[in-house]
Amino acid sequence: MALGPRLDLRQSQSLVMTPQLQQAIKLLALSNLEIEAFIGEALEANPLLDAGEVSREASDEAPHAADEPSADLAIGDDSALDIDPDTLDRDRDTGDGEWASALSSGGGDDLPGIDERGAAAPSLAEHLEAQVGAVAGDAREEAIARHLIGLLDEAGYLTAPLREAAAELDVPLAEAERALMVVQSLDPTGVGARSLSECLALQAREADRYDPCMARLIDNLDLLARGEFARLKRMCDVDDEDFAEMLAEVRGYDPKPGLRFGGSEEAPVTPDLLLRATPGGGWDIRVNEATLPRLVINREYYVELRQGCTDKASRAWLNEKLADANWLIKALDQRQKTILKTAAEIVKQQDGFFRKGVSELRPLTLARVAEAIGMHESTVSRVTSNKYIHCERGTFELKYFFTSGVGGGVDGEGASAEAVKARIRALCDAEDPAKILSDDTLVDLLKAEGFDLARRTVAKYREAIGIGSSVQRRRQKKLAGIT
Repeated sequence: MALGPRLDLRQSQSLVMTPQLQQAIKLLALSNLEIEAFIGEALEANPLLDAGEVSREASDEAPHAADEPSADLAIGDDSALDIDPDTLDRDRDTGDGEWASALSSGGGDDLPGIDERGAAAPSLAEHLEAQVGAVAGDAREEAIARHLIGLLDEAGYLTAPLREAAAELDVPLAEAERALMVVQSLDPTGVGARSLSECLALQAREADRYDPCMARLIDNLDLLARGEFARLKRMCDVDDEDFAEMLAEVRGYDPKPGLRFGGSEEAPVTPDLLLRATPGGGWDIRVNEATLPRLVINREYYVELRQGCTDKASRAWLNEKLADANWLIKALDQRQKTILKTAAEIVKQQDGFFRKGVSELRPLTLARVAEAIGMHESTVSRVTSNKYIHCERGTFELKYFFTSGVGGGVDGEGASAEAVKARIRALCDAEDPAKILSDDTLVDLLKAEGFDLARRTVAKYREAIGIGSSVQRRRQKKLAGIT
């Protein structure tokens, strides 16, 4: 069979997303503050764009709920940013406006604090204290270790002399040293060190690389800093290859292990949406336009530039900038309507939460919201990412309202995992120090309230909200009573 070049004609179908649609999808996942930065870059890149004043024309037509709590929220029907691979809906509707008044920040008794929702990660002290109870030999050693944890700096080093710490607690130095060894055994490896050499030595021991040669290298870091490699090789009694491996090992250690954890206060969360109750018993949802500048096209400047465009290239450039400006304004408008539409459905589904608190939080999935608003599940996921809503109970991420159902109740729907966690916290906080509730007892109490949960589920939720076992709580409350 002869080989040779030939031409074949094939026909196929494929779904191709335009660059504009790809950009619109990216805009949908950004928060209002990120959108503000994006708009700032767009203003610099496109001379036809201008930051206009917030329009008040839609104030009287602002979307709000009907008088009945269960009525649908008339936010709009725009789904142009939906990215279902099978179809791209392009329904349009109107309904946006600015927020008319500030909201208070009250909260319910069973509501988790804003630090539990907004904190990106536990602090170093919190991370270490969660481990020390299981490692300490007895309550006294645990108390000393917790005191030492409080003396660590943000990098994880013990800067205060151990002798002074022992004197403050009125304990022998030997006991303080044993407690420090407990702290140094915690994760991340290297915390509790009193010097850089000790920090690296702890990590070398953890990696099982702390042999006599490595010990000499770590004990002479000043020579390493000055670049006296030949002297170090002689002291460690190793050849070039082994010395290179030792250097690579040391450079792979973390000199400041504590910085992996948040040590400073979290920046305040700026809400993207604002929610308030209406006099008729419904809800009013608005985009927080204080963080979302409104873009307009500078028509006067466009006319001035068009009069000066005498050649074909300059006219093409001007038309391109005008098209880009029109598209961006349209994409931002569609993004706002899609977010409002999704948030309205979430508020409708979680009406009990906004009125009574976390105990009324219902199980909710992305698929359920997507089906209700006629959009793809991936679109709802993007809309709810990094978006926060502010109401009278506080500021919550939209993802917070999506929880699984556990412990089937009488309605067959079950209870929200967050509602169960809140009830476990309330029971543990109210328990008698002389009668600490075991997990089995918690199961019985929750079952009496309609939460049909297994013991392992209760234990999992208890640990997830940072509540220790019955033994740990009895020990902590006993120490609290002594102090």
